[in-house]
Formats: sequence, C-alpha cells, structure tokens
Amino acid sequence: MFSRHRAAAIAALLGSLALLGCGHPSALASQHGLGGSSQNTSNFRSRDTYWRARYDSHRHHDAQHPLREALPNPGLTPGALNPAVTQADIHQTICVRGYSRSIRPPERYTERLKRLQIREYGYRDRWLRDYEEDHEVALSLGGSPTSPKNLWPQPHRVAGGWGSYAKDRLEARLHWLVCHRELPLATAQSEIAHDWIAAYKRYIGPTPDNHKLHWDRGG
Repeated sequence: MFSRHRAAAIAALLGSLALLGCGHPSALASQHGLGGSSQNTSNFRSRDTYWRARYDSHRHHDAQHPLREALPNPGLTPGALNPAVTQADIHQTICVRGYSRSIRPPERYTERLKRLQIREYGYRDRWLRDYEEDHEVALSLGGSPTSPKNLWPQPHRVAGGWGSYAKDRLEARLHWLVCHRELPLATAQSEIAHDWIAAYKRYIGPTPDNHKLHWDRGG
C-alpha cells in the first residue's frame, strides 16, 4: 500500500506532466530548458541554423572548379627543378623504383604550404581535402621536392575533367617515355611546366581520365 506522502508526490508529478502536455511551462520544465520562452526558442533556432550551414558546407565542399583553375598561376608557381637529376643519371635517380617516395617532403610541410597557397590563389573553396599539394614538375620527372615555386594546391575536380588525377596520368606517361629514352627529360619537364593539359592531349589523348591512379609517382 502506498503511503500518503508517496501518493501526493506521484500526484504532483502527474500534474506537472499534464501542464507540459497542455503547453504550460512548469517550474520543472523551466529548470531543464524545456519551457516555451522566446529565449529558448531563439537558442534552438540558432543551433538549427548553425548545423544546417555545417551540413550544407560539407555537402557542397567538393564543388567543381572552373577550367581556368586547372593550371597553376605562373607568377606564383613557375616550376623548379631538382639539380640532382640530369639526363645522364636518370637510371640512378628518377627511373629507380621508389626514388620519388624517398625524396618526397613530409606532410607537415606540404599541408602548411597548401593552407597558405589556397589563400594566395584566391580559391573560394577552402577545404584542404579538395586539393593535392602537387609538384608542377613531378618528382618523377626531376622536379624540386620542396621549392614553393614547384608546389601548388591543384584541385581534384575541375570542369571538363582536368583535375589532379588526370595530371597524375600524364606524369606516369611522361615518366615511362623518359625512362625508356623515347623523350628527353628536358622536353618532358618543359611541357608539363608550360601547359600540362596541352601535354596530356599530345601524349595521351583529347579526353581526360580523372580517376585516381595508384603508382609510385612524383606528384
């Protein structure tokens, strides 16, 4: 059998719940932030607006870049070469498996540079994941590993399919040609630095393949 005190407590609780169900804020509801005050409503709306904005930014962060952003700005990234690589020693340097990986700069260096250069390039898209901090003249073609003149934030997705993964395919093709002595190293370096899209059309074809390519490249 319930005591009078317990019965009274249950009755009080049921009364409070009934008031909440009718839309009348009780002391208990107010205490836990469940009341219908304008301040609480404003807070909820602010949170909702914030999370909607976060969702939209994540949903659209991989927006496609215009074609003009497929090439680096020559004033900011003219390209730079690695003096340790020459035509005479390609079979002791760039044509040795794993060479590019052995001289690749650490991620802490390239990520810091990527953040800075995204601002310098004036890109509206500031998501790091949408870019590859790319060597304009690939390491696999004798490009400088660390010079900021040879590194730029290349977008993954560009109008027409001319994104970073298409350039990776060109780098692989030029590397094969150079290492099989079908193309001089200096020619490959010059063409990829001047206009990699034109070089792609010349050595691969008119339609870019921007699917990710896995190989030990210079980037």
